[in-house]
Order: sequence, then C-alpha cells, then structure tokens
Amino acid sequence: MSLEELRNDIIISQKKGLPFIITAVIIWLMISIVASLNINIMTKNILVFVCSCLLVPTAWLVGKKLKIDIFSKDNPLTNLGMLFTMNQMLYILIVMWVFNAIPEKMIMVYAMVFGAHMLPYSWLYKSHVYRNFAVIIPVIALILGNIFNGFIVALTLTVIEIIFVVTLIKEMKRIK
Repeated sequence: MSLEELRNDIIISQKKGLPFIITAVIIWLMISIVASLNINIMTKNILVFVCSCLLVPTAWLVGKKLKIDIFSKDNPLTNLGMLFTMNQMLYILIVMWVFNAIPEKMIMVYAMVFGAHMLPYSWLYKSHVYRNFAVIIPVIALILGNIFNGFIVALTLTVIEIIFVVTLIKEMKRIK
C-alpha cells in the first residue's frame, strides 16, 4: 500500500480519531467539575491529572461502542497516531512545571498543550477540522485563561470539544 492509501485507510478505519475526541468531551467535562470544586488549588490540579489518566481507557470503550479498534495493527500509521499522542506526554512536563510555579494557570496551559498536540493529526487524517481546532484551542485557552479562572477555561473546552465532535462527524460524512 502507498502512503496515500494507508492514510485513506486510517481515515476510514479510525474514523479520524473520533473515539479520542468524544472522550475529550468527557474528560473536559470532568475537569470542569473538578475546577468548580471549592478545594485547594493543588488538590484540584492533581485531580485534573487524574481525569486525564482516563483518556486511553475511555477512548478504547468509546471505540468499542463505535466498532473502532483504536489499537488496530492492520495499518502501520496507527503507530504513528499513537506516537503523536505520546508526544503530548513530553509537553505535559511543561504543565507539571506550571503545577508548581503558577498553579492557578495550570488548566489554561494544559488546555493549550492539549489543543496544540492535535496539529499532526491534521496531516494524518487529511483534516481541516483538526488543523483549525489545533490553532483555535490554544489561542482561546490563552485568552480566557488570562482573563478568567480554570473553571471557565475547562467549561469552554468542553463546549469546543462538542463542536469539534460535530464538525469531525460532518467532515467524515463528506468522504463517504
């Protein structure tokens, strides 16, 4: 198979990563709930990390429901997609630094890292939606995070992720 054929195959078989984007709605909703709690900021931030740990198992469950094997070995580009995801783990080190240095801005920085890490998927999935949201999310998170608290940022990310899901589904429908 050529590279283009592999990309076309992964677009269909992985539905452009839809299980992960649906899961992001759930994760950001959970982060919103955590951010709304009247507890110590450090405890909130630890709980945000805990929420984030649910990404892969929840995406796997969502994938099962949508009949998508997110760990499929049928296409070697699946490993590339996982590499893109693992790349975010390196950026989490920045979020960990903010956790200590400026804890009230951690959700903002986490949102920026989360959004920006999606840019390579715009190439993998031939997706304008990924490219647009990879730019929109960090910019909105930066603006809102400097004006409002983490709850507003997290709640906004929840809404943005819902819009992301809807636009990704529309983009998928155009290729069928």
